[in-house]
Amino acid sequence: MHWTELIVFALLFGVVTVMGFVAAKWKAGETLEHLDEWGLGGRKFGSWITWFLIGGDLYTAYTFVAVPALMFSAGAAGFFALPYTVIVYPIVFMPLLRMWSVSRVHGYVTPADFVRGRYGSPLLALLIAITGIVATMPYIALQLVGLEAVLRTLGFNGSGFLGHLPLLIAFIVLAVYTYQSGLRAPALIAFVKDILIYVVIIVAVIYLPIKLGGWSEIFSSADEKFKATPAAGDGLLLNANNQLQYATLALGSALALFLYPHSITGVLASRGRKVIKRNMSALPAYSLVLGLLALLGYMAISAGTKPITNQATGKADTNTIVPVLFQEQFPSWFAGIAFAAIGIGALVPAAIMSIAAANLWTRNVYKEFMHKDATPAQEAKQAKLASLVVKFGAVAFILFIDPQFSIDLQLIGGVMILQTLPAVAIALYTRWFHMRGLIAGWTVGMAWGMWLLYNIPSADGKRQHFGSSALKLNDLGFFGWHPFAGNSMMIYAGILALAANLVVAVIVTVIARRMRTFNGTDETNLGDYHVDEGDKKLKKIGAH
Repeated sequence: MHWTELIVFALLFGVVTVMGFVAAKWKAGETLEHLDEWGLGGRKFGSWITWFLIGGDLYTAYTFVAVPALMFSAGAAGFFALPYTVIVYPIVFMPLLRMWSVSRVHGYVTPADFVRGRYGSPLLALLIAITGIVATMPYIALQLVGLEAVLRTLGFNGSGFLGHLPLLIAFIVLAVYTYQSGLRAPALIAFVKDILIYVVIIVAVIYLPIKLGGWSEIFSSADEKFKATPAAGDGLLLNANNQLQYATLALGSALALFLYPHSITGVLASRGRKVIKRNMSALPAYSLVLGLLALLGYMAISAGTKPITNQATGKADTNTIVPVLFQEQFPSWFAGIAFAAIGIGALVPAAIMSIAAANLWTRNVYKEFMHKDATPAQEAKQAKLASLVVKFGAVAFILFIDPQFSIDLQLIGGVMILQTLPAVAIALYTRWFHMRGLIAGWTVGMAWGMWLLYNIPSADGKRQHFGSSALKLNDLGFFGWHPFAGNSMMIYAGILALAANLVVAVIVTVIARRMRTFNGTDETNLGDYHVDEGDKKLKKIGAH
C-alpha cells in the first residue's frame, strides 16, 4: 500500500465528495423535485460552468487512461482520438443550437423526447431511449475501469470481493451525492477535476521529457518497441492495414459523440444559444490536452514502465500504465494528486452519464408507458432511483465483456449510439425519412452492428467475441459471399452498421411514401420560432 499517495488521493476525493453534497444548494431553484432542476440543473448554466461541465462530460477516463494505454500498446492508431475531437465541433455546431432551441420551446429533456415530438411515435422514441441507456452502460464501465486502475496502483490489487471493495465504496459515494444533488454535483466538481488535470499534464509534459532524455529519445524508444513486436497494426506511423480503421474511427466517433444522451444533457443545461456557441468555439482547447495525455503512452515506453498484473486474472492491466508512470517518475505527493485527477476525472462523467440515462428512463419509458400522469416530483423521484440502477448496471459490462483495450468499451457503445443518427440528428433538418423507415433502419443497423462486434476476436487471440470494434475487411461477408477476400485492411464496425441503417431507412421510406402510409404527427414546428436579440427568451412566431 502506497500510503502517501493514498492519503493525498483520499483528501482530494473527500473534498469533491463534500462539494457533491453542497452542490444541492448551488444555483438551486425552488425545489430539486423536478426533472428540469435535478436532471438539467435548472437549464441556467452560463458559459464557464457549461465549458467545465461539457469538458468534464466528454474528456473522461477514456482520455486519461484508455487513450495512453492504447498508444502504449498500439502506437499511432491510438491518435485517432485527436482528430475526432477536432472535427466534431464544426460538425455539431448548428445541430446542437437547433436541438437546444426546440428543446427549450417544448420542454424536452432527452433526445428521445425530441423524436417523440418530431414523429409522434412512442415506439421510435422508446428505441432511441433504450439505445441511449444501453450505449451509456459501457461508457460508464470505462470510467469504472479508469478508477479501478488508480486504486490498483495505490495497492488495492487483491482478488475477490475485497479487491473491488474500494471501487464499490467510491461508486456508492458517487451514487449518493448524485441522488441528492443531480447535475449540479458533477457541474461543480468539474471545476476541481479540470484544474487538477491541467496542472498534472503541464507538469508532466515539461518534467518527463527532460528526465527521459528529450522527445527524440521518447519516440526512438517507442519505435524500437513496436518494431520488435510481431503485431502488424502497431508502430509510430499508420500502415496500409490500419489507415482505413483510423479514418473511420475518427469519423464514426465524431458523429457519435454528441448523440450520447450525456452530451446532449450538458448542452440542454446551458441557458442560451450564445453559451453553446462560445463553448463549441472554446472546447477544442481540450483536444490539445488530449494530445499531450496520449503521448504519456510513449513516455511510459521510454521510461520502461510495466503495467501491474491483475491478481484476479493473472494478466497485465495496461490501463495502469499512466498511474504507474506517475508513481515511478514523480514524488509520492504529486503522484497522489495525479491519481486524484484521474479518479475524479472518472467520477464526473460517470455521474453525468447516469443522470442522462435516468432522464431517458423517466421521460421515455416510465412516463410514456407506465405512469402517463406522473407529477414532476414523481418524475424526479423515478430519475433518482434509475440513476442508482444505471451506475451499478454498468458493472455488468466489466464482468461479461472483457476487451483487450478498455477503449473498446467506448467504441462498442459508439456502434450502438450511431444508430440513432437518422432519427435524432438528420430529423433536426428534415422529416423526409418515414418513421417506419427509421425503425427498420435502426433494427437492421443495431442487429448487424452487434453481430459484427460479436464476431470480432481480440488482437491477442484470447477472446473470440466482443474483442474489439475494428473489423477486418477479409471477414466481411454476405450469405457466403466475401467481396473483400484476402484484404487485410480494417474498418470501424460502427460505420458499416450506420451505412446499413441508412440504406434500409431509405428503401423503406420510399416504399412507405409510395404507399402513402401515415408518417406520424410533427409537434415540433421546427423553423417556426427564433431567439430574440437578448438571447434571453424564445418567442413562437407564425408558421412558414
